Amino acid sequence: MELRLLRYFVAIAEERHFGRAAARLHMTQPPLSRALKQLETDLGVVLLHRSATGVELTAAGTVLYADATALLAQAEQTRTRVRTAAGTATLTVGTLADSAGEIGTRLAATFRRRHPEVSIRFRETDFADPAAGLRTGLAEVALTRFPFDTTGISARVLRTDQVGAVLRADDPLAARGPLRLAELADRPWFQLPEGTDPLWREYWNGATPVGERPAGPVVRTVNECVQAVLWNGTVGIAPLSHALPEGLVLVPLTDMPPSPLVVAWASARESRLVHSFVRVAVAAYRSG
Repeated sequence: MELRLLRYFVAIAEERHFGRAAARLHMTQPPLSRALKQLETDLGVVLLHRSATGVELTAAGTVLYADATALLAQAEQTRTRVRTAAGTATLTVGTLADSAGEIGTRLAATFRRRHPEVSIRFRETDFADPAAGLRTGLAEVALTRFPFDTTGISARVLRTDQVGAVLRADDPLAARGPLRLAELADRPWFQLPEGTDPLWREYWNGATPVGERPAGPVVRTVNECVQAVLWNGTVGIAPLSHALPEGLVLVPLTDMPPSPLVVAWASARESRLVHSFVRVAVAAYRSG
């Protein structure tokens, strides 16, 4: 069995939906379905029961899910130990949008002092993957934001930021001071891709279920959000600490839940380096 196929299967098993699993894995649904079929053929068993609403694990699928998560965790631990033994230890940090820019020099300097032998690699994801590569095994630790489904993920909150509406500077509401969500009810809001984590999509839709606001363009990146506001007058939201380009303003939203900045890791793939990174990150924010 290929680890790649096991990662695909675990994503399907946890999402209980091929579309959401494909979005999480940053791939389209047809090749994911083919990969699952290949795995079932290799094993000679049916792993999932498919329906119009999603999928359910068979008895064989339940057994494979438990073993696959353990195997993937063991593979990651083996990779880390081999690199350490060779003197080439690395730690892959997943980041969401510009969250890497918010970690500050204190975190980087402190971690380098403690682990000068470790090479840090950054992997940036777009808004369709709030777990920033943790679920797919592409990152060992992540700097991202809540809320999203934390099944299988541990996290520590580093900071909680108030958020505001991103508006054009010439928007009539831009100079009105703090706003309430109801004042933006008739405005189109940017949308996240279909299959993105439901909790995450609802939050960035102004803490409102998708479909209950006028829909603006679908976006995946910070720049796409910025352009949607500049060109289309779409409403977006962002932490008040976020820097915006000329022509845009952030107006505080008094009834919007805050946005926690977190350091997160996959519970089944913990390691010494991951725990050290988490401790340094928490300490850096407390002292800041």
